[in-house]
Amino acid sequence: MFYKINSIISSVIWGPPMLAVFLGTGLFLSIKSGFFQVFGIKQWTKLTVIDAYKKRKEPPKSDGSVSQFAALTSALAACLGTGNIAGVATAICAGGPGAVFWMWISAILGMMTCCCENILGIKYRIRNSLGQWVGGPMLYIERGLKNPRLAKIYAFLLVGASFGMGNMTQANSVAAGLEEFGISPLLTAAILTPLVFICISGGLKRISSVAEKLIPLLSAVFLCVCLFVILKNANAIIPCFKLIIKEAFSVKAVSGFGFAKAARYGISRGVFSNEAGLGSNAVIHASADCEKPAVQGMWGIFEVMFDTLFMCTVTAVTVLASGVWSPSGTLDGIALCSAAFESVMGYWGGILLGICICLFAFATLIAWSFYGKSGAVCLFGDGSGVYYNIMYAAAVFAGCILKLDFVWSISDIFNGLLAIPNIYAVLKLSNEAIELLNKEKSPRLKRRL
Repeated sequence: MFYKINSIISSVIWGPPMLAVFLGTGLFLSIKSGFFQVFGIKQWTKLTVIDAYKKRKEPPKSDGSVSQFAALTSALAACLGTGNIAGVATAICAGGPGAVFWMWISAILGMMTCCCENILGIKYRIRNSLGQWVGGPMLYIERGLKNPRLAKIYAFLLVGASFGMGNMTQANSVAAGLEEFGISPLLTAAILTPLVFICISGGLKRISSVAEKLIPLLSAVFLCVCLFVILKNANAIIPCFKLIIKEAFSVKAVSGFGFAKAARYGISRGVFSNEAGLGSNAVIHASADCEKPAVQGMWGIFEVMFDTLFMCTVTAVTVLASGVWSPSGTLDGIALCSAAFESVMGYWGGILLGICICLFAFATLIAWSFYGKSGAVCLFGDGSGVYYNIMYAAAVFAGCILKLDFVWSISDIFNGLLAIPNIYAVLKLSNEAIELLNKEKSPRLKRRL
């Protein structure tokens, strides 16, 4: 009964009106910025990854902040993983290949949403009692909108989302993946719980240190395997892109899905993948060693580009080019991706994918703890952080051994509700964010305005 009610609520929250709000917000901010994510690609690439590479040997600061690259990898740790693998495959199965095109659209527009979230996160951040930077939607809602009650509501929803989508569902994915290798969920819980607790007890410094090492390596391994599968099916690459674009606009596509389903599942999975509009990533980015809010906003643009435009596209082409997907097929999610890997690498392809999923899920686990802890501190003060970590670790244990259908539906609701106060705040404060961005634009881009 409760599960059915939750499913109904979730379908309403993630229905066409809410998805239109996500797209509309991204479009509005893109227009106000002069589509900076497109025309300013040379500038934001230089000020993010290129400058980060040049500064890679600089010693870390001792003021509680983390490097901009560390903030990026920590944020990517929270959103990379099952959404980029199982989420893409599920979107294709539910909405057809055309769903991938609408994931691209949601990502291109979502770049500016994420950019503005990060700009506001830096502008309104403050030092906590330990001298560390803290920020994100709670702060720009409270200090920018001067609405502490709405900030508390967002913090509560963030805590709820951290225990659901950020914790128990990820722990369950790790346990399910390792069970394929004959490891019992109870043993996984016994090992994973203290490991997560050790990582999150070190705060963002330790979380970012793990993410900085794990995410680049893990992404490289996953991408290499995907590219191996794609190159083995090189003749299918161009037909794949033609199919994606053709079915994105078909009233009744050959696969039987058509425009409506393609748009619905592509946009929703795009949001799940990069979290643009939820505001969660701004919590970590606000802790970055950054003096100019606009520059950290540019890191948000890069994050969405890498997460959705690049990673999700590679996954989609791997699935479609391998030939394992068909409109009448029964494979879905991770099983479909596993079949794509196994079509070229045999049994070991599935094993390698399982390992990648487990490690991606672990990275998401530790990164989301920082989001939830930030929400708890906003609600109950700095002293609540220790108790939150203990409860978070306990939830990891439960997630490994319990059936989570109910948790999945609750997580969808919390994630959807997170967007409402955040998007409201971003739109209300958009003039401030765009003004800060315009100040950092190159002379060439300023002449376009």
